[in-house]
Amino acid sequence: MSSLFRRELQLATRAGGSALVGVLFFLAVVTVIPFGVGPDLNLLGRIGPAILWIGALLATLLGLDRLFQADRDDGSLDLLLMAGRPLELVVLIKCLAHWVATGLPLVAAAPVLAIFLNLEPVAIGAVTLTLLAGTPALTFIGAIGASLTVTLRRGGLLLAVLVVPLAIPVLIFGVSAADAAVSDPVPFLTPFLILCALTLIAGVIGPIASAAALRFSAD
Repeated sequence: MSSLFRRELQLATRAGGSALVGVLFFLAVVTVIPFGVGPDLNLLGRIGPAILWIGALLATLLGLDRLFQADRDDGSLDLLLMAGRPLELVVLIKCLAHWVATGLPLVAAAPVLAIFLNLEPVAIGAVTLTLLAGTPALTFIGAIGASLTVTLRRGGLLLAVLVVPLAIPVLIFGVSAADAAVSDPVPFLTPFLILCALTLIAGVIGPIASAAALRFSAD
């Protein structure tokens, strides 16, 4: 399993520089939206957490179509299916490696990009913490869509259509927790704990559903 994690981490970092591409796309979203909103710093400070979360969601979608597609193209997916190991555990490891390569750089870039949105230090810390807790859920949810579209050559658009509605609860509670940290520290715990619960639920359901879809596609 450790060898598989290292392999997936190397593939995720080498496949078109997905980590750098995701951070650059994250930067593009954060810098473009203020031009449409206007120079109102107070308004940017209020909607800043939502902008960062939307940018993280869209940046996460960039590399999800390659989560299983490359393994199917070179035959590695068939070998994983016939290896006799629990496919759910294999999917879990692939998702964790994908998050380390693509999601963790987004979390690291969030405090720097938050400066462009006139966020206070408390809001920057809250957004970073919510992204750290919530972006794994986006990866697990995205794995379900990636497994359903693995047989399609150009399933990126369909993947986004499948994943975005399922990711809305994560987005809602992530933004709510970040906003609550600025207004009152006490309500921060309620949406943040719900966000953590969503990540744990996605960490269980995502690999199971993805493994079932991969077995069905192999048949």
